[in-house]
Amino acid sequence: MKEIIETDAAPAAVGAYSQATANGDLVFTAGQIPMTPDGELLADADIDVQTERALDNLVAVLAEAGTTPSDVCKVTVFLADIDDFEEMNRTYADYFDEEPPARSAVQAGALPKGVGVEIEAIAVRE
Repeated sequence: MKEIIETDAAPAAVGAYSQATANGDLVFTAGQIPMTPDGELLADADIDVQTERALDNLVAVLAEAGTTPSDVCKVTVFLADIDDFEEMNRTYADYFDEEPPARSAVQAGALPKGVGVEIEAIAVRE
């Protein structure tokens, strides 16, 4: 049965979606953007700052679901500009340094609210 995951430690959903859903052991997060839990958008910040905020949001949603970054099996990173990959990757590595999950990173045509990065994950909880 589907379970809805919500936390005040990450930005609230602003549309017809949940921060995450779970079904049994699987947790699926929505894409997390560089927005603070109180709604401050960091779209004009450098990509490392944007990546850190998006990953902090992701970690908060995962924690609410009873998981941690070490439980993540797959991550998808959407970049507004693929030339930001190296800088994003340096910050990303701080969150997934040991036994990192599988990952795809793609340039998207446009991201919500004009941000430079959006990150989603699939985790397994035990």
